[in-house]
Formats: sequence, structure tokens, C-alpha cells
Amino acid sequence: MSGTEVVVPLTSLRQPRDTQQRPLRDLRISVMDRCNFRCPYCMPRETFHEKYQFLRTAERLSFDEIVRLTRLFVPLGVRKLRLTGGEPLLRANLPDLIGDLTNIPGIDDVALTTNGVLLAQHAYELKAAGLKRITVSLDSLDPEVFTRMSGGLGSVEDVLNGIEHARRAGLDPIKINTVIQRGMNDHTALDLIERFRGTGVIVRFIEYMDVGNRNHWEADRVVASKELAARINERWPIESREPNYRGEVAERYVFKDGQGEVGFISSVTQPFCGDCSRGRLSSDGKFYTCLFATQGTSLRDVMRGGASDEQLTEIIRNVWTMRSDRYSELRAEVRRSADNQPKVEMYYIGG
Repeated sequence: MSGTEVVVPLTSLRQPRDTQQRPLRDLRISVMDRCNFRCPYCMPRETFHEKYQFLRTAERLSFDEIVRLTRLFVPLGVRKLRLTGGEPLLRANLPDLIGDLTNIPGIDDVALTTNGVLLAQHAYELKAAGLKRITVSLDSLDPEVFTRMSGGLGSVEDVLNGIEHARRAGLDPIKINTVIQRGMNDHTALDLIERFRGTGVIVRFIEYMDVGNRNHWEADRVVASKELAARINERWPIESREPNYRGEVAERYVFKDGQGEVGFISSVTQPFCGDCSRGRLSSDGKFYTCLFATQGTSLRDVMRGGASDEQLTEIIRNVWTMRSDRYSELRAEVRRSADNQPKVEMYYIGG
């Protein structure tokens, strides 16, 4: 063996599994902690006011740092990326990052979640950079309900305009995520179905979850997916379909008349922890292994401290192999526990 050859330890070639034997397949990257909405269930205005101190630019991961870390996640099993926020379209030059990420060998899919208000301005540029698909958060078409749920910012028309520009740009599929709260917007759910049925846009209803510490979650405000599916079925008959891949979070249903599909994300009534393969990277470089995590591991600090790729890889591997998160399956037990710790906020690591 020559002196220039490098021996790669076999352990570095193995893709890790956590304590529940779940692989690491998906990485959700928050590129911005700021948002141009003040949704009460995520960033209530009374907390996130004009003087609230968000991260400074230097505290956020640079694009080069995000790309470097993503390259390290690929040998560990990551194949799919989703860019989130806050509102990711507030991050300047975001298409440049998308272009870099889509060119990483081993990455099969790059998607983005946005509230849609800025989408009309950026849709074509995002598509040209290599973005394949997009998810738009839209909780109601009713202007009054929308205003309450967005904290009085943005408009339904802005979001619908963004969705239309995304469609024209060729982003496909376009999915809409709607968080349903009883007594807030559940009465407007079928309006979304009626608007987008037959257009190719997929509406997905999300059960109201106790993410973070500020949304005053109560179980009786959850509308079970089964209840909502029954309402939809009464008006437009639907039937279930197999998931597109193992670990897909949304249960799929199609309209029997061939006018598209609808999805249900049922983290409260039908937890899917057993198939969860998602890791999350905050905009300041902390690695989280669950949406309901109470703490993360800073990759930014060790990276800026001079850590090598091998050292960073081992940190990521060790965090994942020790992962035991099952919050949704244990929700009632954890919430009753005196040791129930504050959870990371959704705006900080994305949905």
C-alpha cells in the first residue's frame, strides 16, 4: 500500500439506524428563522413583536455551510431535502442554494415549503434553479379566517397568485398544507377541496399539533382526520391509495370521479413515529431528530471550530444512532409527566 492511499473505516460506510431501527432518509433544512406571518399557532404576535431579536445574519448557516453539511448527510442515507423556515423565501438568493443542493450526487429530490406570499416573485427562478416541487401553507380561503390565522398579514389573493405562478412555472406536484383547528377553520375545509379539485393541486389536511410551547394546544380543538375524511366523502366519494414510499407522512385518498387526490397527516390520532426517517437542521445549524424535540446538537459551532468532515460525520451518526424519539406515540404520557420539557418552536426548525 502506498503512502498516499487513505483507508476508510468500514463504520463510516454504514448507514446508521436509530434505536428503533429507523434509517435517516430525509433532511429538512430551515434557511430562515424569520417569517412575514404571525400565525397564532406558530409565531404569535404578542411574543414575536417588532422588537423581537431573531438570529443575526452571521448566526445563520451560510449557503456554503449548508451545502457542506448536506454532502455529509448523503453517505448516511439522506436522499430527500426540504427547505423550510420561518419563511424560506425571505432568505436572499435562495435559488443559488437550491442550485447547489440539486447538484449534490445522491440527492434525488429537493422541495420547499412556503406560505406563498412571495411565491409569485420567485416561482420561475426557483424552477430554473432545479426545484422540483413545492408545498404551500394555506389554512383557509375565507379572507376573515385567513387574517385571523396569519396574524393579520398577507392575503388569500397573494397566496393564490403564488400558487398559479408555481403552476405556470412547472413546479409539480403542488401541495397545499392546511392545519385544521376545530372552531377556527374546520368549517372552511371543504372550500379548499372545491377550489382545487381537478386542478392537479393536492390538498393535505394536518391535525392540529402541540408543536412548540406557545400555541395553547388543547386536544378538543383537534379535528381527527377520519372525521374530516367522512365529511369529504359525503360530498365527493374518495377511496384510499397506497403510499408513494415507505415513511410518507400523508395518508392518500383519491376522488372516485378521477378529479385528483387529498391527503391527511394524522400525527395526533394516528401517529407515524415508527416510520419516521426525518432529521431537521435549524437555520443556526442545530441538528434535531424530532419535530417535538427538546434539544438539538450544534453542528455549526463544531464546524466553525475547525472540525473535519470525518468528525462532523461521526457527530451526525452518533446523534442518529442514539435517537429514540416517539413523541406522538407517547403524547398523553409525556404531557402528563412532571418532566415535560419545553419543545423547540416550529418556526425555528420548520414543520
